[in-house]
Amino acid sequence: MLREVVLLALDTLRANKLRSALTVLGVVIGITAIVGMTSLIRGFDRSLRDSIRELGPDTIFVAKFSGVSVAAGRNFTELLRRPNLRVEDAAAIERLAPSAGIVDVWLGAGGPPTQTRISYRGERTKSLAVLGTTEEFARINFLEVQAGRFFTETEVSRRRNVVVLGYAPFEALFGRAGIDPIGKPVRVGPVQYTIIGVLGKRPAAGGFDLGQDDFVVIPETTYRKQFGIQIFRRGSETHQSVLIAAAPRAGATRDGLVAEVQEIMRIRHGLRVDEPNDFDLVSQDAALEVWERVSQATLLALVVISSVALMVGGIGVMAIMTISVTERTREIGLRKALGARRREVLMQFLTEAAVLSSIGGLLGIALGSGIGVAVNLFTGFPVSLPWWSFLLGLLFSAGVGLVFGMVPAVRAARLDPIEALRYE
Repeated sequence: MLREVVLLALDTLRANKLRSALTVLGVVIGITAIVGMTSLIRGFDRSLRDSIRELGPDTIFVAKFSGVSVAAGRNFTELLRRPNLRVEDAAAIERLAPSAGIVDVWLGAGGPPTQTRISYRGERTKSLAVLGTTEEFARINFLEVQAGRFFTETEVSRRRNVVVLGYAPFEALFGRAGIDPIGKPVRVGPVQYTIIGVLGKRPAAGGFDLGQDDFVVIPETTYRKQFGIQIFRRGSETHQSVLIAAAPRAGATRDGLVAEVQEIMRIRHGLRVDEPNDFDLVSQDAALEVWERVSQATLLALVVISSVALMVGGIGVMAIMTISVTERTREIGLRKALGARRREVLMQFLTEAAVLSSIGGLLGIALGSGIGVAVNLFTGFPVSLPWWSFLLGLLFSAGVGLVFGMVPAVRAARLDPIEALRYE
């Protein structure tokens, strides 16, 4: 019976090709939006998660404030009033936290970034971020030194004018010309430095150039000599602002390190037991949690927007099925006169509506997938086409047909056979 009803529905759709095509257009648009945007969002989500994981599973960051506080809805003005972190805070963590294995300070990253141009023999880069760090920078960030080496503890303590280039300044000054940069003199602003290393290209979310490689790294002692310490005023006092990175030693846990760092920072900031932290502790999990909220909100907005197109498509299905019931009134009367029951007539028209919208769903899935693949081929933007997005699109489209086809189907089922046979 079901097979016969489906075949009858397909015959009806083939007999009215143009009308059927116009009817499913709204469904096609809605499902294309769901599948296409889902593939792009999921691809970007996977890419961003991989980028966040590059931070290392156990690395934690201590910052004045971060996206974690912003995402939690904290007042931005209050975040700006927080005390700035200082180099002495990093030294205290290294000295007092038993679980700390590596502690690094980043000058030029705890507030507005220090930026300047890098020049070599008349060639200049755009303004790039300058970071002053210790010799642990590459190790705590799991960064690959593509050429040369990173600076040593001795070079840090003696304030050597040595620089490690990020991939962007290396490519701009040396990569295109095929020149070996190691040992070459460059100017970071007005001061001359010797290149001792080049960092590898860092992964970027979505494959976009987000400036993730637009930086150079110099010893933090040399940074202080050239740029001083970033000074931010709070009242009449001045404070140093830095970003602190830490990783646990072998045998220690990240959670243990977080607890120790939190205790040390709260004591140094003179916080009472009932007062919240006036600093942020950020880990890979915290960053992923923030992104999880953003991606869920984005997907929800996508579903809501796509539902508008699906609703328009559903109204089209209801309109066309109502017209179909009117045109086939005598046919319905004849079927009932020959013994067709109400539920069989109801099933026939519901199946027609579901088949009509499901065809639109299949077309939408094909178009949405094609859009995702085309974007990936032409731009390199990562896409993900999970099977559940296809199933979701098909279920949505079939559901639209069933819901919006119910009214005309019930109307058809309730027709009186005698009155229907007399219908002109």
